[in-house]
Amino acid sequence: MENTPVVKAIEVLSLTRRYGTLIAVDHLNFSCAHGTTFGLLGPNGAGKSTLIKMLTTLLQPSEGTAIIDGFDLVQHPEAVRRRIGYVSQMLSADGDLTGYENLLISAKLYGIPRAERARRIANAFEFMELSHVSGKRVRQYSGGMIRRLEIAQSMLHRPSVLFLDEPSVGLDPSAKRSVWERIAELRREFGTTILMTTHDMEEADRLCDMVAVMHQGVLAAMDTPESLKAQVGPAASLDDVFIHFTGAMISEGGDLRDVARTRITSQRMG
Repeated sequence: MENTPVVKAIEVLSLTRRYGTLIAVDHLNFSCAHGTTFGLLGPNGAGKSTLIKMLTTLLQPSEGTAIIDGFDLVQHPEAVRRRIGYVSQMLSADGDLTGYENLLISAKLYGIPRAERARRIANAFEFMELSHVSGKRVRQYSGGMIRRLEIAQSMLHRPSVLFLDEPSVGLDPSAKRSVWERIAELRREFGTTILMTTHDMEEADRLCDMVAVMHQGVLAAMDTPESLKAQVGPAASLDDVFIHFTGAMISEGGDLRDVARTRITSQRMG
């Protein structure tokens, strides 16, 4: 019997994005297996946001493509959108609406049949441990609760692949661990493939099966967290891995706009 080829959840094929003479993402090639969590690390300006925008069909590649859950994002962007969820770093929930109203709007936008909406929303609140606040306005939620609500919004249509951009940005340690638990449960319960960007090395170490370090538009390194640490030294941490492959501290990245954006997000999320 012939072996059946393994279809990757995400397969990036020479993906490139140029802005004039600037190459933000330079012929990237990597893949993610179904049901795994892939972490993307790198300083601000490394090309992570540009990559995420291309993979979620928000930005047209200059060259190359990616196959998401079996569909080419350049040739079939609508099919890709139906199979993915995306949680941006920026605040997406409406604070003037209740949690239920936010999810109801998302359910309508995703085209979930009317007869299915109430059950899907109830299940999402239960899974994210937010049922007790579903009727409250989101402005009354804590930062961790808002982030879990946003993940619930992105999962209503049951996507195969979930993209998370800095999922724990601005959260205190307790809220952060609550979000981590829900992300890990998505994999266990639904087999969701997750690609996430993060500046939190503990987050990457705990959640990710594979980690890629992105620097100046290319992948400087990619392997399991344990293997990457072993390459750097016997007592190395992921912080050491980051510094080794990029030559920079995470906190040194970014400009005034990056700092302002992160602080605004943190303030809004409590």
